[in-house]
Amino acid sequence: MLNQNLRTAILELHRKGVPHRQIARALRISRGAVKKVIRSESMVPPAVLRPEKAEPYRQEILELFTSCRGNLVRVHEELLHLGAHLSYPALTAFCRRHRIGHQPVEPAGQYLFEPAVESQHDTSPHKAKMAGRQRPVQTASAVPCYSHMLFFQFYPTFQRFDCKVFLTETAQYFGGSYKVVMVDNTHVIVLRGTGKNMVPVPEMAAFAERYGFEFQAHEVGDANRSGRVERPFAFIENNFLAGREFADWNDLNNQARAWCDQVNAGYKKHIRAVPKELFAVERPLLKPLPIWVPEVYRLHHRIVDVEGYVSVNTNRYSVPFEWIGHQVEVRETKDRIEIQYGIRQSVAHTRVIDPIGQRITLREHRPIRGHGIKRSDPRPEEKTLRALVPETAAYIDALKTRGRTYLTLALRQLLRMAREYSRDAFLSALQEAARYGMYDLDRLERMILRRIASDYFRFEDNDH
Repeated sequence: MLNQNLRTAILELHRKGVPHRQIARALRISRGAVKKVIRSESMVPPAVLRPEKAEPYRQEILELFTSCRGNLVRVHEELLHLGAHLSYPALTAFCRRHRIGHQPVEPAGQYLFEPAVESQHDTSPHKAKMAGRQRPVQTASAVPCYSHMLFFQFYPTFQRFDCKVFLTETAQYFGGSYKVVMVDNTHVIVLRGTGKNMVPVPEMAAFAERYGFEFQAHEVGDANRSGRVERPFAFIENNFLAGREFADWNDLNNQARAWCDQVNAGYKKHIRAVPKELFAVERPLLKPLPIWVPEVYRLHHRIVDVEGYVSVNTNRYSVPFEWIGHQVEVRETKDRIEIQYGIRQSVAHTRVIDPIGQRITLREHRPIRGHGIKRSDPRPEEKTLRALVPETAAYIDALKTRGRTYLTLALRQLLRMAREYSRDAFLSALQEAARYGMYDLDRLERMILRRIASDYFRFEDNDH
């Protein structure tokens, strides 16, 4: 069928007196087609009134479409069973033309952003080959909406601590903050609500206030609103992670940062520009970083175990053995584990990122072999016992060196006997035990009981 432009050309040439044959040669169409157009004297192509083969079965198609759950293959099979002479392409074309099972295509739009107004942040799970094996990783990415600069890092998990670490590094990488950070409706940042009604977690809201930006969330189902940051995830998976192997987390993130520098300096077809050059325009408009950027940390409170270690994320870090049994404050930063006891005493370890139950020991935290804890001051039980019964001093000194029981327990038992039994019986049994070198306190107590038996358990003879 000839379109409107050809029909207009034929009629114009015919009015000028050009013969039919010459018109056909010039327009490369048949003379019969030229004659039909001249006879119709219309530039508008005639409407096609050919009946559709599927039209007689419209009601059956609508019913079968519902019962077959939208599967047109099954609809076609059932129509053939009903005796319809209809091909599968004719059925699908009929359904498309009459919007059966096909939603109308909505026109696509675009979001226009001014420089330094908004950046988008999101995460996505990937797999990276690390130390010879595939490891699941969480990819955190940030993209400014105007310049399309790309920055991403990898983490084993992505909690609020990791989110604050990443956003801090993002602000340092870009050299400033944007007015808005667009996120999806993630529980890491969102306390309640969605979209415009989203209320961030107070912890994250305070963090955003420090850098002068605010969190916003896109409406549920409006994934195009965060398209700037969604698009690079496939690029990261199929380009950066493909064919690369990494030694550890630090190597992975260092290579990611270097790759971002390389990609941001290249030309991008979809924006017809170089992201680094666009970023030069918005860089002076960013909100400057605070004068002092505090290091992000996660606070823990722990009791030092009997082996002299503190556990953080299943990994155990050594502390001085003098801290055993005491409560300490642990600050977990991106690279370090800082353990503080009191105000002035603290130790630091390199943080192990993976929760693998590893034990990290510093040599200076372990006592020299043969040099255990030596108490310079007497125990409270010893002080009380010497004050209560001064005659026990020699026995206590010998008990310290020759006793087999744990000294604190032995002193408590000796103090109890001095308080419960008579002084004469106690001192008499103690002198005899010292004379024979006996420091078994259970036997000493039995000796005291034999001495006081006649005083407390006297039996009178009955004359019956």
